[in-house]
Amino acid sequence: MGVVKISQTFKTQVTPSRMFKALILDSHNLCPKLMFSSIKSIELLEGTGKAGSIKQMNFTEASPLKYVKLRIDELDKENFKCKYTFIEVEGLMHKLDSISYDVRFEPYGFTGCVCKMTSEYKSNDNLEIKEEDIEHGKDRAIGMYEVVEAYLLAHPHAYE
Repeated sequence: MGVVKISQTFKTQVTPSRMFKALILDSHNLCPKLMFSSIKSIELLEGTGKAGSIKQMNFTEASPLKYVKLRIDELDKENFKCKYTFIEVEGLMHKLDSISYDVRFEPYGFTGCVCKMTSEYKSNDNLEIKEEDIEHGKDRAIGMYEVVEAYLLAHPHAYE
């Protein structure tokens, strides 16, 4: 089994608490509204949203994927940290065992934060995973953060 780990950071002018609430705790409501051209809906399939819960993100026809299913592995509201694993990704799971994410929001400056995300790709049958093959996914993640940041800056009382 091949494993590739990639880390990325994104600085924002929004507090860790607001970014965590918007991107993690309320993503099922906010993301389809803000990213309606690519995300159709996010549904809770199992659980209450805490660790062990299963969510499904459904994409619009404009997306190359129909859906992904993810399991929340850890949810730490006090430290603004979440770990989750994509357990089903249409069209990719024949090549990958799993894709896991560790997302943290840490204070930066007076009112901002640094969003740190580590992605771990585990492949089947020692299949080589090249970093350039997952650049698109990294760009989409940063794009989501930027859209949510813009929304929160435009709505300073949202997710206080």
